[in-house]
Amino acid sequence: MNLMMLLEMASSAFGDREALTSDDTRLTYSDLFRAAGAAAQTYRAATVEHASILDVSSPAVPIGLFASAWAGIPYVPLNYRLTGDELDALLERVSPSYLVTEANRVEHLSHMVDTKTVTREHFLETSLDEASPAADWEWNMDPEEIAILLFTSGTTGAPKAAVLRHKHIVSYILGSVEFGGAAEEDAALVCVPPYHIAGMAAIASSIYSGRRIVQLPNFKADEWVALARKEKVTNAFVVPTMLTRIVDELEGEGCDTADLPHLRALSYGGGKMPLSVIEKAMEFFPDTDFTNAYGLTETSSTISILGPDDHRSAAASDDENVRKRLVSVGRPLPTLEVEIRDDEGKALGPGERGEIHVRGEQVSGEYLGKGSQLIADGWFPTRDGGYLDDEGYLFLEGRVDDIIVRGGENMSPGEIEDVLLEHAAVADVAVVGIPDEQWGEAVAAAVVLKEGHDASVASLQQWVKDRLRSSRAPERIEFEAELPYNETGKLLRRKVRAKLVGEE
Repeated sequence: MNLMMLLEMASSAFGDREALTSDDTRLTYSDLFRAAGAAAQTYRAATVEHASILDVSSPAVPIGLFASAWAGIPYVPLNYRLTGDELDALLERVSPSYLVTEANRVEHLSHMVDTKTVTREHFLETSLDEASPAADWEWNMDPEEIAILLFTSGTTGAPKAAVLRHKHIVSYILGSVEFGGAAEEDAALVCVPPYHIAGMAAIASSIYSGRRIVQLPNFKADEWVALARKEKVTNAFVVPTMLTRIVDELEGEGCDTADLPHLRALSYGGGKMPLSVIEKAMEFFPDTDFTNAYGLTETSSTISILGPDDHRSAAASDDENVRKRLVSVGRPLPTLEVEIRDDEGKALGPGERGEIHVRGEQVSGEYLGKGSQLIADGWFPTRDGGYLDDEGYLFLEGRVDDIIVRGGENMSPGEIEDVLLEHAAVADVAVVGIPDEQWGEAVAAAVVLKEGHDASVASLQQWVKDRLRSSRAPERIEFEAELPYNETGKLLRRKVRAKLVGEE
């Protein structure tokens, strides 16, 4: 197994088909294959051990990804939003490396002696130059070789480098994508950053299916809508915050529908989706199939899926339990096993809350320098909290590290957030634990109200008390204009907590 196998199959089967659209650049599958070979030769000539990229999405991303697989070195996409010192620390960990970046960063990074730094323009010019020599060796098919290193967000301590071997990624693609299943006119709009697992998975799955990749380097809702219309995009993936802004953009246009007749499938994931947002989105995109995908870097992307039929049946149901599935992440992939376990590792039944564990061929659960984090029998503890309902639908409740311990009682922030989000006036909410002298921790909430709606602290507290035990009602509620999310849609709960305790 090797990622290059996916591109080789696509190039051999439909080489003249367009593979990539990025601004004025358009590449066929044959073009991409040849460019990957030239870039692989560049990597080999530089005698480096990693191929890194510090940049927004561009043709350099897929070229570099497949070239590294051909050259037999790991691909390392880096977060371009990190500070200079943070980037220096990560580059030290993957040196010696060949780094592709923006022109304005080259001078700053010139002090990294074991990093050969070039501009995106230089990398693309040499890779796409037909006179550049292509790789003249076969790529290694050892499935144990490292394909990609993805650094985690590092919310506590230094970022960890998640190890994804070729067997993990290829296993995920072969188990979830039909080879050549896309029509020639199909196009996937990719707007998530390349350092996110969804960005890597989108490239691999689109290539294997034969679907054209349309890149949007920096997400802006109006540009997303305009590009989707211009390129007649048929498939797209967004994180919840992106979909929220797209819905706001369409509302601002005064549209009844999105006017995107070609958009057949819209997937989302990476964070919790507010019920009000997905309901509005389904109204704006009445003929679009929605899919919620939950996954982790350590699991090579998707673990579970809430598919189009699930969305429609939940939205149309009068049964509260069925309708609630609209905010679930669906059922696990058939190639994976999922269990909910308590603190002692005991498997729990339907409706019982605990830590999500996952097992399967695509699961890595490994970090560079730290080894495998898999436990007995190959299970990976995700550190995500949640539960399965009686029909196997998975509900997320945040990180298990975010559990609030009040007077010895464990409370899930997600459970309280779900209740508050059912209130007609609440658009978004984050529940956290804050220090309390008597109870150890107290429940606090930051609430964003819907435009044109109002609610008092007392009324929201009573709302929770009426539906959960009174101890779960937030003792403190602050109203905010918006909540802090990162660019991949994850709630920055630590920032919420810091503001509520006055540390910001």
